[in-house]
Amino acid sequence: MHNLPFALPGRFWRGNLHTHSTNSDGAYAVEAVCQRYRQAGYDFMALTDHFLERYNWPITDTRAFRTADFTTIIGAELHTDQTEMGEIWHILAVGLPLDFATPTVDESAAHLAQRAMAAGAYVAVAHPAWYGLTERDIDALGPVDAIEIFNGIAYDHNDHADSWQIADIMLGRGRRYQTCATDDFHGTGVRYDFQRGWVWVKSETLEPASLLAALKAGHYYSSTGPEIHDIQVFPGDKVLVTCSPATRVFVTGKGSKSVAVGGNGEINFELSLRKFDSPYCRVTVRGADGGRAWSNPIWF
Repeated sequence: MHNLPFALPGRFWRGNLHTHSTNSDGAYAVEAVCQRYRQAGYDFMALTDHFLERYNWPITDTRAFRTADFTTIIGAELHTDQTEMGEIWHILAVGLPLDFATPTVDESAAHLAQRAMAAGAYVAVAHPAWYGLTERDIDALGPVDAIEIFNGIAYDHNDHADSWQIADIMLGRGRRYQTCATDDFHGTGVRYDFQRGWVWVKSETLEPASLLAALKAGHYYSSTGPEIHDIQVFPGDKVLVTCSPATRVFVTGKGSKSVAVGGNGEINFELSLRKFDSPYCRVTVRGADGGRAWSNPIWF
């Protein structure tokens, strides 16, 4: 029925999936970026420099900066083609081989995304709200793993950090995507894009291959602050949520379908599904400071 990670063996590891260094347009050298995330308490990160000719096609090798308590996943932000709004495509690919081939001059975004998927990467539509992506764009891209529903740099760039609207439209049409929150860290100083959004991935080990497999399977949730400790779904009956202290918890689905329960710092919530007419749901936990945590879509 679902890919909820909470009852699975292992533990949750905190990671950022979208990061840049001086190998493309970031302000920090590779070692400094890795050190910054490790010192902030992250368990892992993916350095995803822009895979463009002007940066000499970087697939940044971060293996030298792995430690016993911090690891990295090799990745890149891929570009080609144009969106409906005339922007170059941005495709997040986490788990690429270091020898991933450069795109050809006429390679479509859909073909590039599928090459990354075939290479074993977790592939996500990057920051759709920031770049004005349309439903037609995402349909044309074809099947990928996820839609980036929160992008930290867009928070101060054009106030379009949240992409849930387009994600919900695609889900409502029956498209089965996971979702993810990221920093898209550049560290340039003009925008605050550090520790804005992250994922908690359930895995038995901190090995990159184990984390990547969990991402591909959807065994994680996304957050800008709150933590989700458990979700139990009883279709047609109820959803039980255990989380960090929250002021409101939502179960939302197709169109306007929703159930919400208010709280005053409670950690246990029960939401009825008896009148919830939707083929899927997702859970949102909102904390006192406005931060949110989101489950992946749960299909009944």
